[in-house]
Amino acid sequence: MEFNSNKAIYLQIVEHVCEQIMLKVWAPEDKVSSVRELAVQLEVNPNTVMRAYDFLQQKEVIYNKRGIGFFVSPDAMGAVKLYKKSVFLEEELPQVFRNIYLLNISLDELKDRYQAFVDQNFNANQDEN
Repeated sequence: MEFNSNKAIYLQIVEHVCEQIMLKVWAPEDKVSSVRELAVQLEVNPNTVMRAYDFLQQKEVIYNKRGIGFFVSPDAMGAVKLYKKSVFLEEELPQVFRNIYLLNISLDELKDRYQAFVDQNFNANQDEN
């Protein structure tokens, strides 16, 4: 994993774990890597991984079985989506709005492009199933 210098490493680890859950690589009740294992794998300090795991516990994405390890929460997908939605709305969307304003893009154009994106990327997948 390559780290971005513009964001705290523990938050990038949080994003990595969330991505694994959203991609269904890690399912509810799966045991996640130990703090030491993930620290070695990512070549970071174990304290950094522990900080990420603490954060994820607070968001109810993972939980700790004392003496056994960390596990994906039963409703991890919902918790991840709630967290990621919050990050998007508070951090990313204001920049998108700024660009929309500066580039004078109309809401109608955004709506049309969004619908085309959904049709192309998601509705085509449903037709195949």
